[in-house]
Amino acid sequence: MLKYLLKRVLIALPVILGVTIIMYTMISLMPGDIVDLMVEPNLSQQAKDQRRHELGLDRPVPIQYARWLGRSVQGDLGYSFVNSQPVSKRIGQRVGPTLLLSLTALGIAYLVAIPVGVVSATKQYSVWDYGSSVLALVGVSIPGFFLGIGLIYIFALKLHVLPVSGMRSLGVETTVDLIRHLVMPAVVLSVGTMGAVTRYTRSSMLDVVRQDYIRTARAKGVKERGVVYKHALRNALLPVITLLGLQLPNLLAGAIITESVFNWPGMGRLVIEAISNRDYPVLMGTSLLTAVMVVAGGLLTDVLYSAADPRIRFS
Repeated sequence: MLKYLLKRVLIALPVILGVTIIMYTMISLMPGDIVDLMVEPNLSQQAKDQRRHELGLDRPVPIQYARWLGRSVQGDLGYSFVNSQPVSKRIGQRVGPTLLLSLTALGIAYLVAIPVGVVSATKQYSVWDYGSSVLALVGVSIPGFFLGIGLIYIFALKLHVLPVSGMRSLGVETTVDLIRHLVMPAVVLSVGTMGAVTRYTRSSMLDVVRQDYIRTARAKGVKERGVVYKHALRNALLPVITLLGLQLPNLLAGAIITESVFNWPGMGRLVIEAISNRDYPVLMGTSLLTAVMVVAGGLLTDVLYSAADPRIRFS
């Protein structure tokens, strides 16, 4: 397993390199000039050119990228153009809240969707099956910002049971307060994943429950609950595990909108701020981190494959 994972990491390195090249090229093509936002409008062109030279923006794009890559390999992601803070420090301050939000949303989605998908498959064409299918379709289709605004209106402005936005109340450092702030953004971020996992689980279970070994287990007198959850579900989880690896980058993308709606101090808001301010080093740092997390999601999927199906071996 260790040898296989090491091989996958070595294969992933060119992928990450390609992602950074594409992102750096796209960022360099963004309209506008960061120097115009950083200096006073009445400064001379000479002063602006001097500032552009200090930032290295007067060099060709390939040279800028090569310099950035050389520093990044050494762990130096550069400094923010806006406040001159190290990019690694800014990302480090935001990655914790985003991981908390994303992992909570992922946990909610899978804890709800897998049982719902199993019941839908075992009660095919029932009212439960049709109802869960409709809800899954709605969950996949509804925009996150629309759902977020709706939840804020109902639970924060009308019922006054949850806070409107933020991660903590001013001057309050309790776990209960954190959970109250986490509920709505985590639910919004989980809804799309929940719908997809429900449909995948139902479809996979319908394929598995028709297999010969399932009929054999029933013929041996195994209780239906044991047939479904011990024999069928474990084999039906493989497509769902594949979806898990694909959902990790989707959660990060969805967090950009969700964090903006709920004013959550995570990576999503950092990306929006960096785009607005044309803060190129921060954009590259977040892009690199996202690429690494996508690769990590693929590796996690492989490990979970082996845990779900002992027949799978890596060499």
